[in-house]
Amino acid sequence: MTQDELKRQVAEAALKYVKDVPIIGVGTGSTVNHFIDFLADIKQDFEGAVSSSRMSTERMQKIGIRVFDLNEVGDIEVYVDGADEVTPHKAMLKGGGGALTREKIVAAASKKFICIVDETKTVDVLGKFPLPVEVIPMSRSYVAREMVKLGGQPVLRMTKEGVPFISDNHCEILDVHNLNILDPIALEKTINNIPGVITCGLFAMRGADVVLIGAGDKVITR
Repeated sequence: MTQDELKRQVAEAALKYVKDVPIIGVGTGSTVNHFIDFLADIKQDFEGAVSSSRMSTERMQKIGIRVFDLNEVGDIEVYVDGADEVTPHKAMLKGGGGALTREKIVAAASKKFICIVDETKTVDVLGKFPLPVEVIPMSRSYVAREMVKLGGQPVLRMTKEGVPFISDNHCEILDVHNLNILDPIALEKTINNIPGVITCGLFAMRGADVVLIGAGDKVITR
C-alpha cells in the first residue's frame, strides 16, 4: 500500500468511533481529509462538526456538513485527528499543518481523542519531526532564544512565497529542530509557560485515548 492508501484505510477505520455521535470534533491534515471525505457518506447521521482549522471547515462545508463554533456546543464526545509523531504511550507531536492551537483546544474539550496515523508516524521518542511552537509575533525572537536554551534549533516557518507563515490565529510558528523529547509532559509545560507562547505542538498532558495505525493491509489499535 502507498502512504496515501494507508491514510485512507485508517481514516475509514475511525468511522466506527463516531457512530451515534451528534457533533464530531474534526482535526486537520492529509489523513483527516480522507476522514472528512468518508463523513460525506454518513452526514445524514449526525448534526455537524467542530473544526480545528479554516481548511477543514471549508472542506466540510463544501460537502454539506454543518460546522459549529465550539462555544455553541460545550463538550464534544469524540475528536478525530492525525499526528506528525505518536509514541506507544499515546503522546503526540502535532502542528505540521499549522493548526496546533485550535487542535489543542478542541482536543481538550473532547471526551475521547482518536488519533489516526499511518505507520511512518509511530516513534519511540518524540522530536525527529520539528516541534511547532505558535507565538505572538512580537515575542518571536525571545521565544527562539528560550528554545535554544532548551537545546533546540528554532526556525521561523515560512510560506513558499518567502514570507512568515501566519496561523488561523494571526500568529507565527517556530519549528524547533533537534529536540530529543524524553519527557514530553514536562517539556510541554515548560514551553507553554514561556511568555509569548500560545502553545506548542506537544500533546502529552492530553494525549490520545485511542491510536489507529495504518500498517500494511491492516489497522492496528492501541
